[in-house]
Amino acid sequence: MKRTFIISRVLLGFFLVTLLACSGDGDKPKVNTEGPTYTLIFLDKTRSVNINKAFVAQKYQQAITDLIEQNIRQKGDRLEVYFIHENTSKARALNLTVRSELEDVSAASATDREAAETEFSLSLSREKAQIRQRVLQQLVAQNSGSSNQETDIWASLPVIAKANETGATVKVYYLSDMIESVKGAGRRDFQVKPPKDNAQADEWAKADAEQLKRYTLGSPDITMILPFEPSASVKENNPAVTQYWQTLFSELGVGTVNEE
Repeated sequence: MKRTFIISRVLLGFFLVTLLACSGDGDKPKVNTEGPTYTLIFLDKTRSVNINKAFVAQKYQQAITDLIEQNIRQKGDRLEVYFIHENTSKARALNLTVRSELEDVSAASATDREAAETEFSLSLSREKAQIRQRVLQQLVAQNSGSSNQETDIWASLPVIAKANETGATVKVYYLSDMIESVKGAGRRDFQVKPPKDNAQADEWAKADAEQLKRYTLGSPDITMILPFEPSASVKENNPAVTQYWQTLFSELGVGTVNEE
């Protein structure tokens, strides 16, 4: 009996400690303590990317939905859209900043706190929906002008560097085939002469990085979302091209580079 009594007291004590711990966590306001996120989306508006193709449209629409859900979380989060073409750095199409704010509920009652959090959640959801709609409008916008003849992805680098100056967490998304195509001395035209293999891609990227290190990119997360179907040939989806960008971004100090 004595042993049973001792075990019961231990279990009761454990139960009370657990209950108090759970109650304490539940009373804490759901405040996002992380800093703002600066999202950059680069949409390829050159002739080599066909957004009217069903596979491309579906993949890019889903990518936009997902990245907005992940990155738009609090007041001050920012999203910009740029078009990739011959004048990428000057082609900003959207500049949006989240306004929804969760009021300070640290001293509020449980009821008032829940009401404030619900109001914030609804407001943020409305903003996300509006942002998604505006980005999708830019996704389907057509570029029939002469600027669609060249693809200047290098010109995205000063845009990233400027975002880095804000001190926010920078996340970059390229919705592009990543076929750099700029005529002239000291530039790359992968439509005319792509890297023949990964070794040449690495060699070119390291050489190009020397002149591009003037841009301080910080350590953004970069995602290349390619418009190629899984069955695409090597000629269409040249892995040496994405290897070039992986190496170039790495040489420039970028934290994470993903390919989708």
